[in-house]
Amino acid sequence: MKLLNTLFITTQGAYLHKEGETVAVKVEGKEQARFPIHNLNGIVCLGNVTCSPFLMGFCAENQVGLCFLTQHGRFLARVSGGVNGNVLLRRQQYRLADSDEGCASFARMFVAAKIANARVILLRAAREHDNQGARQGLAMASNELSNFQRSLKGMAEVDSIRGIEGSAAVCYFDVFNHLILKQKEDFEMRGRNRRPPLDKVNALLSFMYTLLAHEVESALETVGLDPCVGFLHKDRPGRKSLALDLMEEFRPFFADRLVLTLINRQQIQGKDFEDHGQGAVYLKDDPRREVLKAWQNRKQEEIEHPFLGEKMPLGLLPFVQARLLARVIRGEMEAYPPFLWR
Repeated sequence: MKLLNTLFITTQGAYLHKEGETVAVKVEGKEQARFPIHNLNGIVCLGNVTCSPFLMGFCAENQVGLCFLTQHGRFLARVSGGVNGNVLLRRQQYRLADSDEGCASFARMFVAAKIANARVILLRAAREHDNQGARQGLAMASNELSNFQRSLKGMAEVDSIRGIEGSAAVCYFDVFNHLILKQKEDFEMRGRNRRPPLDKVNALLSFMYTLLAHEVESALETVGLDPCVGFLHKDRPGRKSLALDLMEEFRPFFADRLVLTLINRQQIQGKDFEDHGQGAVYLKDDPRREVLKAWQNRKQEEIEHPFLGEKMPLGLLPFVQARLLARVIRGEMEAYPPFLWR
């Protein structure tokens, strides 16, 4: 399916240009590959990767998102075509975003789903862990998350909902080290930190979240919603607030779980990282390609959607949830059904 196909360009010095109906990739003047435009949903360029103006226009015409990140995965810019969807949908989105009640109703669902999916990770690990102390710590954190989840019911203040989300995140990441079963000497999390990440676990998490944000933003644009106008995250110039809102429910299931898999299966090792001064830690180039490969493979895995009851690749989940969100905003459904991992 087209929505699963994202082309990642990581070779430094690569140059992308239009060649007929394809995207051609050159390195040091020699063509390395061509990709038919109709097979692509997005192109992500990491680091020193350049594109011709004609290719940018070509991608915009074909609704292929062109995204630029730093070599270490920090978002820089996105080139996209004209606005998708009808104006009525976006006008209603803006009305709801200006309403305290509208913001709170969506924010509660996003945060509740994030907490629920985080609990699933902790509960599964608690059942399978061979260390009694770790099992107890995970079980206690899971119970605390359950309390946070119950406290959201009927909460009408978005600031209070944000406070619950923050407290739940601290609780969850406080026991994250219990989920790391291999390479414990190399991979120890010292709390959640970013901009820059200060340890190897945070470096992996930040990179995964950047990839996830790109997927969710593309999905929102595809269904006609404005990725910049959210309900949980405040408006800020350059911030894709709605993309950050919608990706909350996917963080534990999509990103955190893959990070743990890469570490525990030793697909990524301590030697795959490098320090960049002031404590900043980033993935090296070759290991980053392995992470991207694992990310693409993860998107191909199938799951039964808990609300729709249909089987689909994981890579379509952001698109499906964006479609459901758009239906609620249009008034075709009463309440947004977030993705809940079973």
